[in-house]
Amino acid sequence: MTEVARSKNAASALSDHSGTGDSERKKNGVDRAQIAIETAKQCGQNWLPRLHMPGKLADFFDAVEAEAALSDRRTDVSPAESPMSQPSFETLPELQKDIVQFDLRLIGSLQPDAQHLKKILADYSSEHQHRPQSVLMLIGPEGDFTPAELALARRHGCQPITLGPIILRVETAAIYCLSVLSYELLM
Repeated sequence: MTEVARSKNAASALSDHSGTGDSERKKNGVDRAQIAIETAKQCGQNWLPRLHMPGKLADFFDAVEAEAALSDRRTDVSPAESPMSQPSFETLPELQKDIVQFDLRLIGSLQPDAQHLKKILADYSSEHQHRPQSVLMLIGPEGDFTPAELALARRHGCQPITLGPIILRVETAAIYCLSVLSYELLM
């Protein structure tokens, strides 16, 4: 999962359903670093992606709001002043100032009102006459996001998406979404 996600510049956050403790995250950090190095070599990238430990979804959106408020006050924010670069939130690689500039915000959901990813991308392209340039894609844990997390994501402009009639494992869902986005946005 880390290998595919790093090749697509993706990051992770923890849902309230996730049970990863700090000691487990620290232990996995070494494994994730090795995977990121191997992936960069395999993909022919001449840079190593930043590795960040997962953060809570609420912390992610707090950082998005703080970044938006800071961006509204000034146009040039140095990385040191950016809330996204503070050690309290370490989830998003390489996005820093652009964090609030997602063209499309999506959240995977098992809710009945969720639309298919391909339909949402097609609707966006029809409405805006171009494909989205940057997409925020939130993939939940097994068992879906909590109702509070879904409500939080919706308040922040995320549209619920379904990945089809079969419920996918989180690893499969993430790879599926990265693949569809890569294909649809590069066409």
